[in-house]
Amino acid sequence: MLSEFSLIDRFFARRAATATTRSSDAASGTLGIGDDCALFAPPAGEMLAISTDMLVEGRHFFADVDPEALGHKALAVNLSDLAAMGARPQAFTLAFSLPKADEAWLAAFSEGLFALAERHACALIGGDTTGGPLNLCITVFGSVPPRMALRRDAAQPGDDIWISGVLGDARAGLGVLRNEWTAAHAADAVSFRRALERPEPRVALGLALRGIAHAALDLSDGLAGDLLHILERSNVRATVDADAVPRSDALRRLPPEIQRRCTLAGGDDYELCFTAPASARAAVEAAGHEAGVAVTRIGTISAPGAATPAAPAIDWRDAAGAPLTLTLQGFDHFHAD
Repeated sequence: MLSEFSLIDRFFARRAATATTRSSDAASGTLGIGDDCALFAPPAGEMLAISTDMLVEGRHFFADVDPEALGHKALAVNLSDLAAMGARPQAFTLAFSLPKADEAWLAAFSEGLFALAERHACALIGGDTTGGPLNLCITVFGSVPPRMALRRDAAQPGDDIWISGVLGDARAGLGVLRNEWTAAHAADAVSFRRALERPEPRVALGLALRGIAHAALDLSDGLAGDLLHILERSNVRATVDADAVPRSDALRRLPPEIQRRCTLAGGDDYELCFTAPASARAAVEAAGHEAGVAVTRIGTISAPGAATPAAPAIDWRDAAGAPLTLTLQGFDHFHAD
């Protein structure tokens, strides 16, 4: 039977040591697993960017999820936060509780975790484990030059609003798994589930947008709720073409009302939503091309004026520019969707 320390050594410490050796930035001067604290420093002239996310069984994933996919997602959602800040991944810690030390489950989970970590040269440098309900908590560390960080409070009137990739597939996958609706084709259901369980953090795009974008965040709780965070922090308003929000061919095969629900308020997309000046449109397109991800312009930022309420808000429009009356809210971690 595995003990706490044999579990760590077998499934995490050895692989972490290999990953640290392969990681050019994180390996320099790093003391990782095996001591009371990890030690590392960001590259000279850069600031640390730090984020923590927790995944709880029954709230963020189903009990029967593929453990390899869960290992991937646990780190991916944290790397997505770094991407939204324009930060380069450096290292992460992992703390988790397990109902039991299942060797097959741990092997698959660690494989998914480290496959993504190695792809982004992000080293595991510490953490903790104990028995209990399945709960995963990762803290990720990145680095970014101080003046290059993409902050939520930096949107400016006249900025375009952009989205990376497509939105809604993850929520469509959740709907299929919950039997809320049926995918048009079996291949669509597979695609939706993959979007839900294996999000792709847009790290390369975040780096490419340094010096181009003004404000950014990753879409974890749905466009309707997350975009408001930028508006509130920047004290601005937004006009968004709901029909311009990018969606996959698979999602377009679902009924229009489901498409809108998924794309505007779905959550779990982990795409980037960012603003940039209209003069930077060519540069944004080039950044998307460099990062290998499509970018779509969906709206504009404006300042609250005499004719509009002072509170930050989203004015939803259709493709013809007609106002839409929509009741939308993002995912709430303390209430069911």
